Amino acid sequence: MAEPFVQMSGVRKTMQGQAVIQELSLTAARGEIVALCGGNGAGKSTILRMLAGVMQPDGGEIVVGGRRWREDRMAYARQIGYMPDDYRFSPGLTAAETMRFWGSLRGLPRSRATAVLEAVGLGETGRKSVSAFSKGMRQRILFAQALLAEPPLLIMDEPTNGLDPYWMDSFAALVRQAAKAGQTVIFSTHQLALAEGLADRIAFLRGGVIELEGTPAEIRERLGSEGLQEAFAAMFGFPVARGDGAST
Repeated sequence: MAEPFVQMSGVRKTMQGQAVIQELSLTAARGEIVALCGGNGAGKSTILRMLAGVMQPDGGEIVVGGRRWREDRMAYARQIGYMPDDYRFSPGLTAAETMRFWGSLRGLPRSRATAVLEAVGLGETGRKSVSAFSKGMRQRILFAQALLAEPPLLIMDEPTNGLDPYWMDSFAALVRQAAKAGQTVIFSTHQLALAEGLADRIAFLRGGVIELEGTPAEIRERLGSEGLQEAFAAMFGFPVARGDGAST
């Protein structure tokens, strides 16, 4: 069996005296799409920040493509395209100027910046400042910069927040395309329908611990549920919303 492209082993993180991540182990193969699901404070963003090298764990080991952040930060970082849950853009810069700047940091030609902007539907934004974009448009440009260098690993924190249904579908299509090309994708989401329809494997987190992990079909089989909404509710004891807006 091939060694996983991403390996997190016994990872721990304490913040302000509280254990946020506890002995977490997670793997992902090349071309695999993994979704992290869980309630607020479950530890999803912390896991992704540590994986991206933005935050360092207090213990355990993180290996991406055989490389460790502490041993060679530049080589580690070159493997990753990271989409944070939010970002403060430079005032006055357009989408094209912003993308060209990020591209220059990666040594990429202008044509690549243009291509990814077109892919996320921002090629015709003209001279409009990114700081004046809607939430959905800001999400799309953050997604574009993660795709920019075609990295082996895409890490995305709540990437579909603020997207309309059309761009939700377009996002899913672009992620599937990246995975088909061999890129590993790990993302967090509160949208369980998205996780169920897009991810090869899903990890449910609570209190910095993976409570349940498997394919969507395996999770439904284990919990005897028809969908991940019911699985999530069953595991965490939340009411299940019915189509009429009521709950059970």
